[in-house]
Amino acid sequence: MEERPLLLLDVDGVLNPLGRQVRGFQRYEVTVGGTVYTVFLHRDHGAKLLRLAEETGAALTWATTWEHLANEWISPRIGLPSLPVVEIGAAEPVADGMSAKTPHVAGFVKGRPFVWFDDALGPEDERYLENHPDVGEFLLIQVDHRHGLTDEHLDRARDWLSRFGAEKDDAIPGQ
Repeated sequence: MEERPLLLLDVDGVLNPLGRQVRGFQRYEVTVGGTVYTVFLHRDHGAKLLRLAEETGAALTWATTWEHLANEWISPRIGLPSLPVVEIGAAEPVADGMSAKTPHVAGFVKGRPFVWFDDALGPEDERYLENHPDVGEFLLIQVDHRHGLTDEHLDRARDWLSRFGAEKDDAIPGQ
């Protein structure tokens, strides 16, 4: 079993602030299945996330409803390699106030420590994860969907992950 911690990344609301363009973010038109989506991405996010993964030995992983499309549409625009993906699939019924992604994340982590950057997590998600037998230590970092990921979020993750002293080899897929 792989013991390296995970850095789980959402896209919308985290790397793509919602509602309006934020200073420093570039606008992109992304066509998925014939539908055009507008996303705002900051090129510096990729380098900052790679540095965080390298410094902490954590493995960057997509935890987004974009699933594998994040590797096609998001990764190249912010300078990330192709990342592993938490398979979300069709939405399944969950408790009120809980993200539909949470059960999938719980099944994916297999006891590994993880930090999850998301804009739609709350007390129900935390309770579910705390009570799930396959989930070990974790830190949920709530990102304000209007502003996206900040250096303060990254610093908080770095501080929390520093206690694990994970091996730094292969922290970044493909490198």
